[in-house]
Amino acid sequence: MTITWEDFENVGIRVGTVIKIEDLPEARKPSYKMLIDFGAFGVKKSSAQLTKLYKKEDLLGKQVICVTNFPIKKIAGFESEVLTTGFVLENGDVVLAVPERKVTNGLKLA
Repeated sequence: MTITWEDFENVGIRVGTVIKIEDLPEARKPSYKMLIDFGAFGVKKSSAQLTKLYKKEDLLGKQVICVTNFPIKKIAGFESEVLTTGFVLENGDVVLAVPERKVTNGLKLA
């Protein structure tokens, strides 16, 4: 399936920095709940199944790439406001999609 340039421009893919991270024990699959700072776009909440490859202290302060214009999704009672992106390996582990160098929080992928 192909999309138009306009379709792509409508996807809000932005970078933010993880400023707080906690376990989400209520989730069916081991997950973290994170607060992510998107600069001028504010601080947003996200849940992510990253516990197999990442320790909380490894994620704190890390920049992540997120889809910021999905509707809120409730996960185990937690309201996830953005989708933190990553690549799902064959065994189900998730490898984060991250910028290769530091950029301004809130910057949109173009």
